[in-house]
Amino acid sequence: LDQLVESGGGSVQTGGSLRLSCAASKEIYSASCMAWFRQPPGKEREGVASIFTAGGSTYYADSVKGRFSISRDNTKNTVYLQMNNVNPEDTARYYCAKVTYSACKWAAVTGTKGAAVVEFWGKGALVTISS
Repeated sequence: LDQLVESGGGSVQTGGSLRLSCAASKEIYSASCMAWFRQPPGKEREGVASIFTAGGSTYYADSVKGRFSISRDNTKNTVYLQMNNVNPEDTARYYCAKVTYSACKWAAVTGTKGAAVVEFWGKGALVTISS
């Protein structure tokens, strides 16, 4: 059964840290592009970061560059999003996604456009940042 399951969401204060995890089925994960998207309340879903699971190259939206880090553990078919120095603008439901391989370099850095090349979505994890 193809699936993506996020975990690690919750509430944290401004300036704090949080780590999200995304466990993927082997069929989805192998030699693919995995990404994190987020949807703030009342707004469209937007790209956050992406990673090639084989080579490990990463790409970030400007809004999170230097604060968030995407990584993967190929032995566990799992992708992570480490969120540091968070602020209230980071409040959103965060979605793990498999992205079309050829779009990996731009899917997470072009705002809302990257959602069009997602092949599979997780159900999301809610992250709330309080001031």
